[in-house]
Amino acid sequence: MAATLAGARSPGAAAILRLHLAPAAPRRLAAVRCPRRRGIAMAAASSPPPGATPPAPAPADPLLKGTDSFFQTVISNMEKIYLTRNPTAKTILELVRSYDGDHICYDHFAFRTFGVDGYGINSLAEFFTDFGYVSRDELRFPAKKLRALWFSPPTNGGYNGTGINGPLPRIFISELLVDELSVQSQDIIHKYIRTSGKGNKHATLASTLGELTWEKPIYSDFQVLSRESEYAAWTLVNGYALNHATIATHRLVSDIKSINRFNKFVEDNGFKLNSEGGILKVSPDGLLQQSSTVADSALFTFADGITESIPRSYIEFAERLLLPQFKDLGNEEVKEHHRRDGFEVGNADKIFESTSKDQLIRR
Repeated sequence: MAATLAGARSPGAAAILRLHLAPAAPRRLAAVRCPRRRGIAMAAASSPPPGATPPAPAPADPLLKGTDSFFQTVISNMEKIYLTRNPTAKTILELVRSYDGDHICYDHFAFRTFGVDGYGINSLAEFFTDFGYVSRDELRFPAKKLRALWFSPPTNGGYNGTGINGPLPRIFISELLVDELSVQSQDIIHKYIRTSGKGNKHATLASTLGELTWEKPIYSDFQVLSRESEYAAWTLVNGYALNHATIATHRLVSDIKSINRFNKFVEDNGFKLNSEGGILKVSPDGLLQQSSTVADSALFTFADGITESIPRSYIEFAERLLLPQFKDLGNEEVKEHHRRDGFEVGNADKIFESTSKDQLIRR
């Protein structure tokens, strides 16, 4: 990792490196910081039962002006890497803007991690909690050997722009439960983590640069992981890169604010949607509706010189409907907190399949 950072010659990379090494944020930010590790685990342990609406946490203060600029620079660079590697996402964003105007807001950003030796959820979460994000609920995916936490942003009142300059997105971070894999797969993951040094402490920086914190893998190791866990194989070659960004369709202003019409708009423009469990993924209460494209693929040259196609990322769409107690509000009165919050295991389980071989082959 040190060699990679030392070799970052571009002005943008150098700027992010300087920002990452900047002095700690003012005390006001520390006041809204979640306790590290233990606090995140406690928040997960207190999650409500499935189907229950979780209570909202106490509102966090908005970001201070200086830290706001820094934070937005970081997530903007994450988005730049994501859009550079994923032409489908870039094109769909452009199509939506041409049809609906400049009204795109992001619902959430999602990341994947290895849940072992400090390389899991906490390696990224601590950056967001340091900037006012609040740990909310834990989700479990036993068949995929995954767990996830999501984080709500600090107050969004001052973010009136769109896209990366709009309301701060929720953050969804998942981790692979490495200890539940076969010994062979565990050994492969541990082998690369050992080459990372303390790379887990620089997960956010790695995401903004689009770099792996561990040694580039060999193709045979990628193949072994792919056979047992496509999530593991994806993470091995993509690292902390943004796995997907999600458009909040209900924040649009034209007819495609309805997710069903949005899906038709995407398909009519020639893009395939993830069909696992149906195109539209709907929560049991009917209030969270999601869909996603199939991941883009790109050629990747492995450490042993073999070049093969690997899955990159995808773009998701989400419509959050009004909670029952607010169904009579007029359109001009509706705010985001009047809508269904959080995530749903059943929906997310199918969205994960956007990077699966079955979906990529279907394309």
